[in-house]
Amino acid sequence: MIAELENEILMARKRIYSLSGSTPLQQIESKGSSLFVKREDLSPIHAYKWRGAFNRMSVLNQKELKNGVVTASAGNHAQGVALSAAKLGTHAKIFMPLSTPVMKQNSVRRIGGDHVEVILTGDTYDAASFAANKYAEKGYTFIHPYDHILTIGGQGTIADEIVMSGEGPFDAAFLQIGGGGMASGVACWLRKYYPNIQIFGVEGIQQAGMTAAFKNGGPITLDYVDVFCDGTAVKRVGDLTYKYCNEFIDEMVSVDNREVCSGIQFLWENLRCIPEPAGALGVAAALKLKDRLHGKKVITIVCGANMDFGQLGVLSKGILGRQYYRLKIKEGIGTLSELLSNFFGSVNITEFQFGKKDLDVAWPVIGVDGNNQEIESLELSLRSASIEYENVTGSEDVDFGIIPFHSKLIKVPYFIKLEFYERLGALIEFLNEILNISANICYFKYSFTGERVGRALIGFDFDSESKKLQFEKALRSHNSGYRSFVEVKESFYNRIS
Repeated sequence: MIAELENEILMARKRIYSLSGSTPLQQIESKGSSLFVKREDLSPIHAYKWRGAFNRMSVLNQKELKNGVVTASAGNHAQGVALSAAKLGTHAKIFMPLSTPVMKQNSVRRIGGDHVEVILTGDTYDAASFAANKYAEKGYTFIHPYDHILTIGGQGTIADEIVMSGEGPFDAAFLQIGGGGMASGVACWLRKYYPNIQIFGVEGIQQAGMTAAFKNGGPITLDYVDVFCDGTAVKRVGDLTYKYCNEFIDEMVSVDNREVCSGIQFLWENLRCIPEPAGALGVAAALKLKDRLHGKKVITIVCGANMDFGQLGVLSKGILGRQYYRLKIKEGIGTLSELLSNFFGSVNITEFQFGKKDLDVAWPVIGVDGNNQEIESLELSLRSASIEYENVTGSEDVDFGIIPFHSKLIKVPYFIKLEFYERLGALIEFLNEILNISANICYFKYSFTGERVGRALIGFDFDSESKKLQFEKALRSHNSGYRSFVEVKESFYNRIS
């Protein structure tokens, strides 16, 4: 079985390099280890999937090419089949889930031109795959995205390029696993040339199909898969890929979506590379296990960069060092400002969520960026001051921006949209201005957006209309700590209360 795959990887060389040259291998010095990154995001379709698709389709005979091919894909394999269909002069019917980003749909049509037809069906890859396989029964060749030895052999040429680079031998490799095709081919070739290499298979924490297969003794269908890393969102790994991964993978590693976002940030900061989430799984795992990799030479693969533009905003939730805290303080004028001034002046505040729901106690949620030392110092200072807090990073109410707010506790509301220059301490400066003019905050929503200015929605409460008018006059006369503000009409307050 192993010899057969090794031979297929050798045979794939000529086919693959007739279409494209090798992709770069770049080095990053990472906290005591040498991390090498294989840039498959710089391939013809910005992902490695073309290798398997082209290798598989290159052996089709003239009758099969004339009839055409069928496949199913959430994006990258579809582009690989489209590229191969155009190069080989055949036609491909490509079944994609209805939720496939428009960018990937358009890329398939652009790459394949008249040689492809995109058929959107089902909400998942598995639903699209079922429909594609049924259609293939009409006499078309089904091009499997991972569970075919020719597909696996094509993907194995990634490792061939790694070996030929001369940068080896490597001590460890981190390989993404969705269906298992790329991991099977690459692991086989790396093990052949680096017998002592430790090979890690990497999955999303809610996409762990290969881990489940190892425990079960064979592939099983998962009830649920998370789709944040859509390129690896597969409910069932391949029967063939299971056998190869079971042979070559030494250890499985699971990473969550936040760790994946941190991997993307790491690649951006070091290589100015923005992979799609699945493309960063290997790097995310290497960062997670960095303490075990000291002094070692490590290889990872950035396996794709076909990310929908709208997904970029989600990534900030996983920025390295970003933490969210819920704190318990006394309710009253100036307490929020004092909390920020006394304890959060040395970290960058990225999010602020607060709604008044008690007359005596307040529970603001504050998101901050900072390195490990800054975060530890913040937590130590809070404990030293006997301020109750909990780390709520990743909790549902924080992620979805849920802010409890009891309108019955508010007497005379006044809401504003505030704009201030985005810099360290700007938000605290504004709140200190508020403290000086005796305003009681009842609602606060601020999130860092990456712009040069910050925007917040803030609600105030007063005992009387006259105090509200005094506050408004004082606010207009103070322009320190903020750039501008606009009053929000009372209709908004009525909607959220």
